[in-house]
Amino acid sequence: MDRIAIVGGHGQVARHLIHILRRAEHTPVALVRKEEYRAELEGKGAEVRLLDIERQDADAFAAAFEGCQAVVFAAGGGPDGNIERKRTVDLEGSLKSIAGARKAGIRRFVQVSAIGVDEPLPEDTAEVWRAYVEAKRDADAALRESDLDWTIVRPGQLTDDPATGKVTLGDRVEPGAVTRADVAAVLAAVLDVESSIGRQWELVNGETPVHDAVAQSSASPL
Repeated sequence: MDRIAIVGGHGQVARHLIHILRRAEHTPVALVRKEEYRAELEGKGAEVRLLDIERQDADAFAAAFEGCQAVVFAAGGGPDGNIERKRTVDLEGSLKSIAGARKAGIRRFVQVSAIGVDEPLPEDTAEVWRAYVEAKRDADAALRESDLDWTIVRPGQLTDDPATGKVTLGDRVEPGAVTRADVAAVLAAVLDVESSIGRQWELVNGETPVHDAVAQSSASPL
């Protein structure tokens, strides 16, 4: 049984992930900013530790990761128009997580990104969306360039529909929607598949069961 640190542990994908990890007999360690989240997340079976992604440094991240065998970066600055939080959460939060994992001696690192963020943006792209895309793009580049055992999952449009258990996963896929529950299932699956290390995949709902999709994508040539 592994301890899995989840940065952004009260997020919507993270709460699904907690449930899935508990069923797999892992211990999810939810890293959250507010003490008021503790009771809810402990009720879901998570161990809860406090971490302020924006205000604390890499040493604090390393301390929060203590005793864990893997890190999942699932934090996001939210859908509002706060451009600054796209940088401080989506980018800098990832960079501090990467540094914290290295300081803590943790090699396995799975990151939630977004589909298509390497594509050029049109001139008329809204400032908030541009900030979000650029933050995710730069965070992914930093993780790829690190010496960690990384996997990057890039979901399409997120929905709150019930899990389907079926996805399309690959280096490039047609843009589409995917449930947050199915994203969490893919994150949990890749943690247990060593051949997913060093892979970056786009993800939407599809016709292939999650574990089969991860196995097939992991077996495909780099």
